[in-house]
Amino acid sequence: MLYFAYGSNLNHFQMKRRCKDSKYLKKINLKGYTLNFRSKYRAADIEKKNNSIVPGGLYEISKSDEKKLDIYEDYPILYKKMYFKYYNNIVMTYIMPKKNNF
Repeated sequence: MLYFAYGSNLNHFQMKRRCKDSKYLKKINLKGYTLNFRSKYRAADIEKKNNSIVPGGLYEISKSDEKKLDIYEDYPILYKKMYFKYYNNIVMTYIMPKKNNF
């Protein structure tokens, strides 16, 4: 599975520690979104915004890695999953529903 990382998951060492099977592929930009930080904890999030981009990293992850990320991202309580197409591939990332502003 392809995973779009932003925020703290851009740290390669940290990502490898969380997801031992993960393979960093390359930098990519997610068009039509902006990065923001929500809550008193300053949790990273992305939301739709025209003419904006979110720089991030593209990883290949295993099902086991996805389960570990689900726990780390507090899915489905804090974050939900979003899927988008990237060159005919489906990519998963996490976004925070607006109701979760803590």
